[in-house]
Amino acid sequence: MAQPSVFTHCTTRGKGRYSTRTWVLAAVLMLAGCASLPEHVKRPVSHALENPAGTTLGQLANQKRPSQVNDARSGFALLASPNAAFAGRLALTQDASKTLDIQYYSIHLDPTVISLLAAIRQAAQRGVRVRILLDDFNSVGHDAQVMQMASVPGIEMRMFNPLPGNRGSGLVRALTSLHDFKRIQHRMHNKAYIADNAWGIIGGRNLGDRYFGTAEGEDFIDMDVLAAGPVVRGLSASFDRYWNNPLAYPVESLITPKALKQLHNATAPAPNDTTQKQPLDGSTKQPANPAVAPSATGDALLVEADAKQPPPLPAALDLKKLPLTWAAAGLLVDSPLKLVPDDAQDTPEDTVIDGLLSLLSTAQHDVLIVSPYFVPGEEMMAVFTTLKKRGVRVQVLTNSLASTDALLAQIGYARHRKALLKSGLELYEVKAHERAQVRDTMLGSQNSGSRASLHAKLVIVDDRVIGIGSMNLDLRSKLQNTEIALVIRSPSLARQAAKQVHDVIHAGAWKLSLTPDGRVQWHALPQDQQPVLDHDPDTSAWLRFLAKLLSPLTPDEML
Repeated sequence: MAQPSVFTHCTTRGKGRYSTRTWVLAAVLMLAGCASLPEHVKRPVSHALENPAGTTLGQLANQKRPSQVNDARSGFALLASPNAAFAGRLALTQDASKTLDIQYYSIHLDPTVISLLAAIRQAAQRGVRVRILLDDFNSVGHDAQVMQMASVPGIEMRMFNPLPGNRGSGLVRALTSLHDFKRIQHRMHNKAYIADNAWGIIGGRNLGDRYFGTAEGEDFIDMDVLAAGPVVRGLSASFDRYWNNPLAYPVESLITPKALKQLHNATAPAPNDTTQKQPLDGSTKQPANPAVAPSATGDALLVEADAKQPPPLPAALDLKKLPLTWAAAGLLVDSPLKLVPDDAQDTPEDTVIDGLLSLLSTAQHDVLIVSPYFVPGEEMMAVFTTLKKRGVRVQVLTNSLASTDALLAQIGYARHRKALLKSGLELYEVKAHERAQVRDTMLGSQNSGSRASLHAKLVIVDDRVIGIGSMNLDLRSKLQNTEIALVIRSPSLARQAAKQVHDVIHAGAWKLSLTPDGRVQWHALPQDQQPVLDHDPDTSAWLRFLAKLLSPLTPDEML
């Protein structure tokens, strides 16, 4: 039985005249006192497909394995371009015959994602069991409508570490949870897309237009890896551990269909809007009431797709023809219990970041780091210092102040910039506007005027080992979020990824340096042909002032 909605109602009485600010504060405190998560939630335990060898995808993975390759090795293919990233997920969705397990930090109901959700719905209709696990933090307003997927037959959906309160406003919802601030800071940042426990995708991307090169105004530079073979069993085991955790709440325990309908109506476009509507439940007939469409399970709400259709989306990857690199690999996964901090715990589990720092420490020649939010703590700085003493070259690609989508994280990085340069690290910052429009690379985009923002997360050691996943090299990934990463020992894959990164550096990044008197300078590449800047490029004086103003208020541990 579904649990009651957390949309409880509180009333209060009072006399006298108060200012608007007083009433707003009182309302927030009232909501904070009454909003709560449901208790005694039923969470039926389920697990990944036990024997993927009998599926079409399982058989394909075995067929593609060269006879001389050890059975313990897995096959990999980088998905560097936005097109490849979408096409890879579409291929796994269309080729799955038994199960789809999908785990993300955020899913945005953009036109591109609605197309992918339609394919997921079709998979469920042909008998594929679908489990969707989503961190709860961003599921507000229009994006909350993704929870409609829970009402589609064959699809289960759970929200991880949910916040109580109304989903109409992320700000109000966060304010009503301030009494539990320590818990809401901890988010499930894992990203995995797994088909039949045989093939899977992990990397930096969430699901949204910005991650697939179809957004207007901004696109993310990102990278994923497609895996087939034994390592996928570890991905599935990780998914099961999170899915069956008490912090994973079935959608029906958090919000009723009626409340979801009310939220839809509250966030729907104005009547004169030309928005096109597409039901998530798969019905094609438009009902008389555009807010509700009939389905096999009752009312299913319509979601809004932008009136302007996205550029044509790529066809699914042909997995039969896709070349795979076979290599030894290991999986780093944070425990979901990381989201339940225990102040009395003396020996916390090693984290994904701990594992990656251990990997960096093995470097003999060079290290390449790609992290959009790069806020090194003392432990990371110590690793970098040790590497430089051994003569290891360390290059870091991160965001610039103009390209970042997270101002506070950029502020945290900026306060370490001089120390990093003094220690001998080579720092590169992505340009927001100048970049090559190359469709089959990380720089690819279907909108030439889009602002670029780095979102890829990977490390490459000695051109022989690559670590790629959901993590940033910052204290938030180490202390606050749960993360996942694949570590693959493959010189060919490492060199392929490094080439992609260096293409970004040479086509669209600033190189930083220090003057003799300790001032940071930005050089456009090639360095000997471009002017030198003495402040964050492509930014206003106001933005730079704001960054300095906020700096004392942003401790590294929260970034």
